[in-house]
Amino acid sequence: MTDLSPLLAEQLAELKRGTDQLFSEQDLIEKLKENRPLRIKLGADPTAPDIHLGHTVVLNKLRQFQNFGHHVMFLIGDFTATVGDPSGKNATRPPLSREDVLRNAETYKEQIFKILDPEKTEIVFNSDWLGQLGTVGMIRLASNYTVARMLERDDFKKRFSNNQPIAIHEFIYPLLQGHDSVHLKADVELGGTDQTFNLLIGRELQKSDGQKPQVAITLPLLVGLDGEKKMSKSLGNYIGVTEAPNEMFGKIMSISDELMWDWYDLLSFRPLSEIAQFKQEVAEGRNPRDIKVLLAKEITARFHSEAEADAAEQAFINRFQKGAIPDEIPEFTFEGEIGLANLLKEAGLVSSTSEAIRMVNQGGVKIDGEKVEDAKAVISASTAVYQVGKRKFARVTVK
Repeated sequence: MTDLSPLLAEQLAELKRGTDQLFSEQDLIEKLKENRPLRIKLGADPTAPDIHLGHTVVLNKLRQFQNFGHHVMFLIGDFTATVGDPSGKNATRPPLSREDVLRNAETYKEQIFKILDPEKTEIVFNSDWLGQLGTVGMIRLASNYTVARMLERDDFKKRFSNNQPIAIHEFIYPLLQGHDSVHLKADVELGGTDQTFNLLIGRELQKSDGQKPQVAITLPLLVGLDGEKKMSKSLGNYIGVTEAPNEMFGKIMSISDELMWDWYDLLSFRPLSEIAQFKQEVAEGRNPRDIKVLLAKEITARFHSEAEADAAEQAFINRFQKGAIPDEIPEFTFEGEIGLANLLKEAGLVSSTSEAIRMVNQGGVKIDGEKVEDAKAVISASTAVYQVGKRKFARVTVK
């Protein structure tokens, strides 16, 4: 980096912030030295209608590239979504119908512009070129990689060694993603750490096509509200970018103090020096809840407005702090759906299920500050603060 100009050195440092790996940093330096808008690719299969905070980790990085004047291509995988990405899965993922894909794609287009600059974003659909491959083109594409190379991928390797099925089309998926990079002549492709193998295949296919290989940049996966698994809609541990301000603020405040620092690193736009100062203040005795409020306000304002973030903070104070919620409350995790009465008993908030039912009927049970009226409610995947009476609290995660 010694031969980089101060401006390029600053750009490189900012682009590296929060990343997991670069393949390779030297390739990125050489591309930046060309002093031209780089072609930055991010692909997303529209497998669910909501974009959540976990998706925004990589979208924020994409916005950084835009801010430095680079050309962003947001690829909607309307073709690959009908195949099914096996990344990180321990079983074959069922493909989606064409109707579901197109419906979800429309919501993606709306939601990404809460982060990306629409004037600097090119939306592309990979069905435009993958749909034209045909049988011969698909066979030629498949000839670029061996089964042995495919089995080097961690999730394939585990499934193979555990005698779990791997469908042939799952081997095709990484090649299709790599072919996207060839078609778009991508200089850089972004993805989560679970996409590393696929991004590197893109580099190999570009080399075979005579192109300079793309720089593959991976970013950490955001841990969800449960504090254990990556944020996922299917696990119910997510915050959607279109959720109401009060809901978004309250969910952020529900995360553990330990997880808060990871979220600061991956989601906050504050300078790293300021985050380090926050950590020092907490170590010296400042209440971590104060720091969590700042994070909740920053993220809520990003997807709504400063005024709505302020109002959400006040609503949170009215619901929780005025209810004298303790700074430290016990935490519990339950697997699978569970009845409310059983949950309250197992969390130690009541001595029996009959007491739980009685407390609900008397209006003495609240979930995230909201009074519960149905004693027979069944709780599915979620994380929330449960309160019985004025003094009994527990943070409960249901997976």
